[in-house]
Amino acid sequence: MAKRHTVLRTTTTGAVSAALLAGTALGFAPAAAATDGAAGIRFVDIAGDGGTVLKANVVTPARSDGTRRYPVIVLPTSWSMPQIEYLAQARKLADAGYVVVGYNSRGFWESGGNIEVAGPPDVADASKVIDWALANTPADPERIGMAGVSYGAGISLLAAAHDDRIKAVVALSGWADLIESIYSGRTQHLQAAAMLGGTGYLTGRPSPELQQTLKDFLASNLDQEDEMIAWGAKRSPAFQLDRINANGTAIMLGNAWGDTIFPPNQYASFYEKLTGPKRLEFRPGDHATAEATGLLGLPNDTWTNAYRWFDHHLKGVDNGIDREQPVQLKSRTSGAYEGYPDWKSVGATERKIALADAQKVYANVDSGANGGIVMLSNALDQFLKLPPMASIPLLPRSFAAVWQSERYDSVQRVRGTAKLHTTVTSTASSGTLVAYLYDVGPLGVGKLVTSAPYTFHDRTPGRPFAVDLELFSTSYDVPAGHRLALVVDTVDPLYIEHNPSGARLTFSSPSSDPSYVSVPLREK
Repeated sequence: MAKRHTVLRTTTTGAVSAALLAGTALGFAPAAAATDGAAGIRFVDIAGDGGTVLKANVVTPARSDGTRRYPVIVLPTSWSMPQIEYLAQARKLADAGYVVVGYNSRGFWESGGNIEVAGPPDVADASKVIDWALANTPADPERIGMAGVSYGAGISLLAAAHDDRIKAVVALSGWADLIESIYSGRTQHLQAAAMLGGTGYLTGRPSPELQQTLKDFLASNLDQEDEMIAWGAKRSPAFQLDRINANGTAIMLGNAWGDTIFPPNQYASFYEKLTGPKRLEFRPGDHATAEATGLLGLPNDTWTNAYRWFDHHLKGVDNGIDREQPVQLKSRTSGAYEGYPDWKSVGATERKIALADAQKVYANVDSGANGGIVMLSNALDQFLKLPPMASIPLLPRSFAAVWQSERYDSVQRVRGTAKLHTTVTSTASSGTLVAYLYDVGPLGVGKLVTSAPYTFHDRTPGRPFAVDLELFSTSYDVPAGHRLALVVDTVDPLYIEHNPSGARLTFSSPSSDPSYVSVPLREK
């Protein structure tokens, strides 16, 4: 436990520092735009649920004279961001004929209340803000949209489930399933939770419920696991699908392949279950980096498509967005966009790499293979094409199991979700493993394609059990002459691990149930 607490303190310090730097870039830069005397910008107080004061800003079209109504877009702020976060985009939307109301989510900065993590008060706040907009601006009650990045995206989706006045939503870098986001593979995403918790304390007032949940989560309190899962389910749009589908809200989802806060798999799964108008976009990057330049007022594909989505569904503009392939993916390597009719068509073919050789590893040691640093490593991949890397020949085989494919004669276009199936035997009842898929060049240097963690509890030591693990979805081209390598170890700084000291894991491939990694490929 002492080792875990030391790691947590170090991780929290680094994560908070990174988040504050990101906040400076993403949240505060538009302030200059808000003070240039532009017409139509007002800073107001809005009474949220229970009378809680929400600090807000309103931007109206410059030509608004009270004789007509305009579609309205409500923008809840991201986690820890101040109310000016969206002003650059709000002004562009107002110039395009929208009333825009941005507000600081409760519990943060000068807004009242406590941080409820998109709980019922946050959902009720969104409806109160809509009420205020209809009463105090030239907003059209028949043309209401919501949008947001990260925390604002989650609140927007949940609000759409509970308020049928919301006709369209753009949810960027958000979550549909909070459990699958920060507890995937039954593994605590340490750096993500530390960042969210740390920045929450620095910029707001976490509710007693959040404080206790975060404490139990980071302390690996399995006695409270069911309660924590129920807490997350209440805050997950995926558990409100019936309501969202019944309302028929037009929903556009956008995320980054390398999002270390809200990985893409849970968004794709949610997208497939939506029955109303829908669109899914994935791009290279980490959490909120795909939208970052847009928040600064710079040209940005994500925000451009957000405008098109609202123009079509709130204004009735025939801009063709409804006739495009609804799933739009941008490759991490080529930078090209690809369209698909649905998510299941992504990676429609697959190639299995057999994991035939049994391998044994000792736990508790980081082999050198890891998923990088939250908010940093995948941003480097986005902008510099530098994903996390490892020298595959030099990985210590006592602490990392390694299997490699043959060299490929042609480019392998990995698209979608790779899946690991293997048999594990542990010397302990609990443990954690992390699987990594690498693109290995001629010199043995592996570039991370994707990864994912897996934790088990209450297993009988010495008794084999099957493991099925979905790695995080991606789009990556493996060059001709390269090979793929699957690496499995037991420690990654991104996650809390549950391997007792001295534990060993054996990976085998019984003839009756062979082990493999299934790699999804784009059809040629």
